[in-house]
Amino acid sequence: MENKNIIQQYLNGLQTHLSEDDKKALSYAYGAMDSQIARLKDQYPECPDSLLQLLMQINGTYGQHYGDQDIFVLIFGAEVDLTEYPYYLRSVEQILEGSDFNKSIRETYGEHFESMPGLVEPGIDPDVDMDRWLCFSYCVNNGGTSMLYLDFNPLPGGTRGQVVRYLHDPDSFKVIAGSFDEYLQMVMDKDYSFLLSGY
Repeated sequence: MENKNIIQQYLNGLQTHLSEDDKKALSYAYGAMDSQIARLKDQYPECPDSLLQLLMQINGTYGQHYGDQDIFVLIFGAEVDLTEYPYYLRSVEQILEGSDFNKSIRETYGEHFESMPGLVEPGIDPDVDMDRWLCFSYCVNNGGTSMLYLDFNPLPGGTRGQVVRYLHDPDSFKVIAGSFDEYLQMVMDKDYSFLLSGY
């Protein structure tokens, strides 16, 4: 069952952990327009209400334009080798653009796919075109090192709407939460520790 208040809980907790500079930057942010949300829902009908609610309050923190302000504020995290790595929220426009991947994982890696046994975690379908995944977050390295996706087309053993983390070098696709709400709760339970990473 979805927690209807999880976005406000998440943002309230985030505010207590952000630096003063990031709080100021985030204060310029505002939500996506109804027409933008409608386009997102049209392209991704299974987009969770919680992500829509977040975007209706903050339409991205990754170089997003708000009036004469461009903001870069890291608001997400995920465990990488026992350290925390920070991520931005992509705007509706950026989400609709897709990500660096638009073919299936198997097609993307081609002849190397079979020789990379740790590439794809069970429950992830390597034959689904990745433009059917919703890429909601780029890491601090402009997404070149890691991205976060919502996967609505899992294999048996996976969960519709599961959060998949792509990590580069060595490349891997791993399920880190069963849903967007579960992911937010995980970050809150870790007390927003990604903000201690020094970025």
